Amino acid sequence: MSLETAGGAAAIKFFGVAVLTAAGATALGFLFMWPRTIREAFVRFASSIACSFTFGPLLAMAVHSHWPGLFTSARELGTLYGGDPLAGVLVAAAPFMVLAALPAWWLLGGLVRWLDKRRDKDLAEIATDAAAVVKTVREAL
Repeated sequence: MSLETAGGAAAIKFFGVAVLTAAGATALGFLFMWPRTIREAFVRFASSIACSFTFGPLLAMAVHSHWPGLFTSARELGTLYGGDPLAGVLVAAAPFMVLAALPAWWLLGGLVRWLDKRRDKDLAEIATDAAAVVKTVREAL
């Protein structure tokens, strides 16, 4: 096996892992909480993107501080064929950006469903229900 073939196979494996991770995270989001309306889908999608842009880099930096070798290897992979080293770093950071988006998708979906069950209640009744939920969670802890 030549060096070019081995490098190409390594690049496919490395980039494939990032793509499969992103696809798996997206599938989990859809699997557990499929949006009921187009509006809900848009709001959840937009909030997930906002969380990804906000918390994804922070999560990537936290991982970098604990696992710097991952990003060093990614940089080397980016330059393997004379490419930009930042391309490899972006590929290594992509799964962390996806992971940062998932809580927004799930939490917003759960909030929409919780509020949907209380559709006929006024604001004071919803606040009372929320206080009861908080109390129940505190007692469970």
